[in-house]
Amino acid sequence: MALRIKSRWHDSERNESVDKGLDEHAGALAFIAWRISLEKARTLHGENYDYDSDGQRIAVICEYLTFVVQSADRLAHPIMDENARSQFITTLAQRIGDHVQDNAADLFGPGDYKTGFINTLNERSREYADYEYTEEGPSYSFTRHLGHSIQKIMGLSQTNKWVIDQVMEIDGPWMTENIEDSMMDLLDE
Repeated sequence: MALRIKSRWHDSERNESVDKGLDEHAGALAFIAWRISLEKARTLHGENYDYDSDGQRIAVICEYLTFVVQSADRLAHPIMDENARSQFITTLAQRIGDHVQDNAADLFGPGDYKTGFINTLNERSREYADYEYTEEGPSYSFTRHLGHSIQKIMGLSQTNKWVIDQVMEIDGPWMTENIEDSMMDLLDE
């Protein structure tokens, strides 16, 4: 079943006298990012890759989410000035962290899950900085880093040893296309 992504404001929302700002766009993209990342985690399970626990599944979702933030940052670079880009990406990361917090708390009970996500995001930001992202999208190394990070979480069992290929060849390109389209739709309003 295809994932339906709403990446345009409803007509009644667009007709409001106040234009949507970067924070609203970042919040909408955060929700889209959560749905896309959750869908890809489900896809891995549907392709017979095994999760040992819900914690492992949340960790995989967080890796997908860091990929989304890194992609959004690269996409924002040529279309926003540095202050707008910083505001947009910071708000995006915070709102995604809120989704992680809410969903992890539902699964595991009370706790601070957002901080763990933000720490992972900061660590991955340093790592992704070494890889290119051009007009054509992420480089092989950029997408490979996502695949490697997910394979590290899922392990090298007989069942999961090919997860890196799934992520690099199918999930990464699909996510890139959907995040790029969604971001441009939101910012074009």
